[in-house]
Formats: sequence, C-alpha cells, structure tokens
Amino acid sequence: MALRLTEKSDIKIFILYLLSRVERPLDFVTLHDICVQDEFINTFDFMDEFYELQKIKAITVEKNDDGSEKVRITPKGRDTAQTMKDAILPEILDHAVRSALQLISFRTRGLTPRASIDEAGAGRYTFTCSVSGQDGVYMETKLLLDSRKQAERMLINFDERSEFIYRGMMALLSGDINYLAESWCDDLASVNDEQQ
Repeated sequence: MALRLTEKSDIKIFILYLLSRVERPLDFVTLHDICVQDEFINTFDFMDEFYELQKIKAITVEKNDDGSEKVRITPKGRDTAQTMKDAILPEILDHAVRSALQLISFRTRGLTPRASIDEAGAGRYTFTCSVSGQDGVYMETKLLLDSRKQAERMLINFDERSEFIYRGMMALLSGDINYLAESWCDDLASVNDEQQ
C-alpha cells in the first residue's frame, strides 16, 4: 500500500474511526482484520495502539455470556474519532470503511469460500473457486489453466485472500473500477519501491 499510517496518534484515530463507523462491537480478530486488510497500518502497530486505546479507555473489551469477547468503542473513543478524523486523508478513511463493511458483511452472512483443482486432460487443469452461504452460491468461477503450478498458486491465494478476491470480482463486474485501480496502483508502487 503506497499510503501508510505511521504516527501513533493517526493509528489510534484510524482504529477508533473504523469502530465508530462499523457501529457494532467486534471480536478482536475481526477488528484486527478490518484495520490491517488494506495495509494502511501493519499488525505490530495495530497491536501496540490497541492496548494503548484500552489504557486510555477509548475502547473496552467485554466478555459475553458464552465466554467470547467483543471490542466496543466508548463515548470518549467516539468523540476522539469524530474530532480528530481530519488528521487522516479522507481517501484513506473512505476506502478503509468500505473495505471494513464488506469484510464484515462477508463474515456475518456466514459465507464460506471453497477452491479446488481438477485435471482437465491434455496437461491442463481446472481451477474452481466459490463463495457460498446458507441461501445459495454468491460467486463461482472456473478457469482452464495450462499448468498445475499456476492452479496451485491460485488455490493458495484464494485460501488466504478469499474476501479480497470476492470484493475485487464484485467491484470489477459492477463497474467500480476505482477499487481495482487503487489496488493496481499500490502493487505498482510496491514493485517500484523494491526495484529502487
């Protein structure tokens, strides 16, 4: 990601802003994932600032009757997010909120990703991936590939990033090219950084 938040105060505001916009308590793993998925912040910074936010009582971690824990923003945290959000570029916040809501929607609907590789004959392989829920199949894609190695790379990538791939396909097919353009620009920037 070309734009990365490194200042401790910005990272705190970013976490609080996402929690305030999601408008529901989240388990720790989901909060972590919505904060780091677009790489505006990294896992280590998230962990450091998460515990700082607890110390200053901007967030609380509450235990449910079933023993699970949920992270909730406090009134103090909500006020801080609203007052200080202008310290971060609106493009970052808008992109992060859109991604967060999509990831949460993916998980709360109980969607399950699946992928497989099958031999297609003549040295070719079929890679199939899908996302399904209780009410049906949300996405299914099948590709004919020339090598098993390519199919295996796709399988690994889909297993690791199924939510991102699902969102990307939705964006592409619905015409929201900005979503993909931002991702491509970020990938190009990363390649250029590595080459220098």
